[in-house]
Amino acid sequence: MYKLVIIDDEPAVRDGLSKFVKWSDYGIVLAGTADDGDTGLELIERVKPDIVLTDVMMPMMDGIRMSRDVRERFPETKIVFISGHNDVNYLRSALQIHAADYIFKPVKRTELQKVIEGVVQDLYAEEKERQLLKDMQVKLMQSMPLLREKFLMSLIQDGVARTEGLQERAAFLNLELPLESPYLVLVITIDDSEEVHGGRSERDKQLLAYSLLNIIQELIDQSLLGYAFENRVAEYVALLVLDERLQDPEATLLSLAQAILDNVQRWLKISVTIGVGERAENIGFLPASYRHAREAADQKWYMGKNQVITMDSLEMGSAGPIRFDSRQSERLLSGLKSGEKRRLEMELESIFEPLAPIRKDGFKYVRHAGLQMIALAGRLLLDLNLLTREKEEQEAWALDRLLKLETMAELKSFVSDYLYGICCWIQEKRSGRSSNVIEHTQKYIDENYTRNLSIAEIAASVYLSQTYVSLLFKQETGETIYEYLMKVRIEKAKELLRDPRIKFYEVCEQVGYTDPSYFSKLFKKMTGLTPSAYRDQQ
Repeated sequence: MYKLVIIDDEPAVRDGLSKFVKWSDYGIVLAGTADDGDTGLELIERVKPDIVLTDVMMPMMDGIRMSRDVRERFPETKIVFISGHNDVNYLRSALQIHAADYIFKPVKRTELQKVIEGVVQDLYAEEKERQLLKDMQVKLMQSMPLLREKFLMSLIQDGVARTEGLQERAAFLNLELPLESPYLVLVITIDDSEEVHGGRSERDKQLLAYSLLNIIQELIDQSLLGYAFENRVAEYVALLVLDERLQDPEATLLSLAQAILDNVQRWLKISVTIGVGERAENIGFLPASYRHAREAADQKWYMGKNQVITMDSLEMGSAGPIRFDSRQSERLLSGLKSGEKRRLEMELESIFEPLAPIRKDGFKYVRHAGLQMIALAGRLLLDLNLLTREKEEQEAWALDRLLKLETMAELKSFVSDYLYGICCWIQEKRSGRSSNVIEHTQKYIDENYTRNLSIAEIAASVYLSQTYVSLLFKQETGETIYEYLMKVRIEKAKELLRDPRIKFYEVCEQVGYTDPSYFSKLFKKMTGLTPSAYRDQQ
């Protein structure tokens, strides 16, 4: 409801306007009346009305003078003048103070209705406009982080073509970016990003990004002026303003990078690789610093993960054409057929070793060679009439997995394990040994299920690689090693639950689980019942 006050020195007019007009029909409530301009001002100050219906001529303070004060103090209040004097000067004065309208006495109901309807429409339109502006301001504040991120991304990607207006835009985004100060860029990339993001919901991914940025920004704020933002999935950028007063800026930067590395590992339980860019003499050279930082971070394929890498630490070799030629293929095929792990490893080393010195696009060449070797193993199985549907699925999985690996060491290890698995499988198919491997694996699990078993330990018990044992077990039994281990534990848990003297947490511990809640969920998933419900049915 809009609030209205009526100010007129004639009681009949005040009473008539108060009692004979149904103000609620217009969405208005009468908040009070006054008989003069000075008392009217006091009333307006107290109730802060939306509409003032006032006489022009009053003895102590006329409506024109009062309205000037109202306009200064309450500019959004709508003023409607009522006058019995058809005087052009009064009308001119009313227009000068932007009166909403002007009505002559005696007041006609139809004229008053038309004026009031117009004033209410204006109030509604202005209220809607204010609400729209308020909503836009809220949305602007909510989108401020995105606007800041977009602006900072443009600085490292496109640079600064013109500095005019840059400071004003930065100030609007609450960024302090001096034009002539030196800068430096850090690129922080999440290691094993496929695994880190793969099992998370979208909400958890956003929470991880927010937490990581929080850690980086807090550490920056402790020593430097700078800003952290997400540039792309799994890549974060720290844009740093270098303080010339620092005694040892290089030590400060490396200390900051190492602190980011350590704190991300400590609080988020993930590792990152940090590339350090070269010094940019002013804000216009930021793209070059970013490019250098990203090139440094990309070298984790060779240098390894969870490190701070500077361009100074790299020797950029030339990237010549790398081919997996027929001579190497023949030697690798011979190694696969031999069944000798050491020989196969030597052949792989001779292939990978020439790739190591290549820095620019080196990982691309290594990955390409790895894909070729996996495909070569598939062709060998086809030639030997051993390419089953399971092996085709295994090959597809291996090719996909290889594309997700991030370092040369990982790729070499993966390709070596995969090829050695193929090598052993060929030999086992010839000798019938695979069934013995499965039997020994199952027996080892049956005898050790109460402990915290790992695939590495199980594979070691049969003297084979983790990759090979996992693939062979799945192929021969139709279930993974972990699925078999889970099945053994649940069956034993059923047996223990039949004895009411054994407590639930004891059952959990005796079958190799340390978390009763996790055990209960797993038991229900496998049996359809909680442990307590299962016991009650016995």
